[in-house]
Amino acid sequence: MRCWVNTVSRDHVLTGVEGGFTQAGHGKASGLKRLSAGDGLVFYSPKTSLRGGTPVQAFTAIGRIADDELYQVEMSRDFRPWRRNIEFSRSTETAIRPLIDELSFIKDKRRWGYVFRLGLFEIPCADFELIKKAMAADL
Repeated sequence: MRCWVNTVSRDHVLTGVEGGFTQAGHGKASGLKRLSAGDGLVFYSPKTSLRGGTPVQAFTAIGRIADDELYQVEMSRDFRPWRRNIEFSRSTETAIRPLIDELSFIKDKRRWGYVFRLGLFEIPCADFELIKKAMAADL
């Protein structure tokens, strides 16, 4: 099992939770191809929405990759994003600031937000477990 963070606005996370899926990299397949069934995935939301949202700076959902299927959906004629199925866990949205000093994947604690610009990235599973505990997830 590997563990991951996906940086996604809260509104898109909520859509994914409702539909049981995730997207990454504005619908690209490349990042999602690295995920395997059973991997842990936590969502960090910097803002409420992609364009013009207000700050959230919290972990907003958590789950596991449900299977090894990567699939494409047609959102519009010009947008066909790739997705992965997720088994989401019940959890509590959790602010990141109290966790920054404990998270090993955040190397520069003063510029902690920089790492999330990567979008979808792997983290140590010990950090995933810390976040899972803070979110009171039943995963």
